[in-house]
Amino acid sequence: MSDILDPAIAARLKRNADGLFAAVVQERSTGAVLMMAWMDDEALARTLATRKATYFSRSRQQYWVKGETSGHTQHVHEVRLDCDGDTVLLVVDQVGAACHTGTHTCFDTDVLLEAQPIAE
Repeated sequence: MSDILDPAIAARLKRNADGLFAAVVQERSTGAVLMMAWMDDEALARTLATRKATYFSRSRQQYWVKGETSGHTQHVHEVRLDCDGDTVLLVVDQVGAACHTGTHTCFDTDVLLEAQPIAE
């Protein structure tokens, strides 16, 4: 496994002051947005090499593989870089809960604006 990111990919990334960029996680089968986490170059390199979603914990200052302790794994099928280079999209098969609270998605708690029906 390589912890070194391909220089061509690294050159396209825009990182925050801490050297991190956002990773948005989408479920392959449903299209649901499951979670958002942080990555750095090494986390992305590990993810690309293993197809196991690897993130960087800002609070613990360490890498973590989704499901390593919980069993709620993410098998990565696709990784896309957004047009600005500051966010990656991981398309995954999720096993178990994606959210640390035990829910399937981190975005099912507070709806701030409801969808409106499409007028015909």
